[in-house]
Amino acid sequence: MDKFVIRGGKPLSGTVSISGAKNSTLALMPAALLAGGRFHLKNTPALRDVHTMAALLRSMGVTAELQDQVLTLDTTGVNVYEAPYEHVKKMRASIYVLGPLIARFGRARVSLPGGCAWGPRPVNLHIEAMKKLGAEIDLHEGYIHARANRLTGTRVHFDVSSVGATGNTMMAAVLARGTTLIDNAAIEPEITQLAEFLVSMGAKINGVGTSRLEIQGVDELHAADIETIPDRIEAGTFLVAAALCGGTITLTNAEPAHLDAVIVKLEDAGARVTSQGRSITLVAPRTLNAVDVTANIYPGFPTDMQAQWTALMALADGTSVVTDTIYFDRFKHIPEMIRLGADIEVKDNAAIVRGARRLTGAKVMSTDLRASASLILAGLVAEGTTEVLRVYHLDRGYETIERKLRALGADIERVAGEEF
Repeated sequence: MDKFVIRGGKPLSGTVSISGAKNSTLALMPAALLAGGRFHLKNTPALRDVHTMAALLRSMGVTAELQDQVLTLDTTGVNVYEAPYEHVKKMRASIYVLGPLIARFGRARVSLPGGCAWGPRPVNLHIEAMKKLGAEIDLHEGYIHARANRLTGTRVHFDVSSVGATGNTMMAAVLARGTTLIDNAAIEPEITQLAEFLVSMGAKINGVGTSRLEIQGVDELHAADIETIPDRIEAGTFLVAAALCGGTITLTNAEPAHLDAVIVKLEDAGARVTSQGRSITLVAPRTLNAVDVTANIYPGFPTDMQAQWTALMALADGTSVVTDTIYFDRFKHIPEMIRLGADIEVKDNAAIVRGARRLTGAKVMSTDLRASASLILAGLVAEGTTEVLRVYHLDRGYETIERKLRALGADIERVAGEEF
């Protein structure tokens, strides 16, 4: 099992190109199930999660090939309407196939994601929306069994804005009979791009980019091509890395408008950030200011940047509070950061970070995707050598991060290891 070995203390400088957005790609891929034909998804990142979704679609009869950042999907041969546990257990986004399968084929058998059950869990929002659209749903032996002759337009109101449930409902509604209204829809850039993709396939959607979507169902859709938006979380991670390590970096193939909340907080922390077109430049501050953040739904500060911000504040001048209103228990990286010398205390859904003068290299273990990123950031600035274990988590969402960091001057290498 691979690990990263990092020798910290190197300033970062130079230019790095941001890859296509993981979360957008994982929504666009199952959307192709809504029509037969050949699709081309440009700027697709070569990530573990993308390969997992491709394997799932292949098991249904889709031809999927990724070459030179272009993912080609041919959906003319779809003849299996099941998402088995062996695929879904690896990635919760696999539930995105539920809406397209019911809408186009009238049936679906989709494994419940690992750790989920019927009840007040995020997957329940998907199920209830499908039922409102007219699908008959049964839960049996860990699978969602769904059937519908044809879905019927309805009104869906989400008490809690959900990216996944909004995307799944939207994909189901585009082929439903009549009009569907989705209130309190998610407005994340990835959902906006999914809506634009569906429109390019022939869907009729009003209110794209807003929290109220009106969808007029059509009889059929057709294949289309699209270029995936830049990954705003990867971009934010590199900006935080530069602010933490010192130096000046420029991001290319980035979208500044998707990073407003992160950029404002970086400026509050003392960094100088400028943008032009699809380029962002950050000049690190001499002294980091302690800045509170509260992770919230878009356009608020992203929960997927919470762990990275905690790493930044670990060396800030003063005390900051990092609060997460999306996931109350998303602080599994904190004990590992404490091993590196960080002074952090967790109370409920907030981390109280008292800026330390220095961090010291140690052996730490990744627990999830964004926790992995935070530990790498801390290792980049820690004195001595840091080993980050279980980096397969990181490979789910960052494309060759060690190569990109090395190009900026970091001393980091991937090493094959036997430790778990």
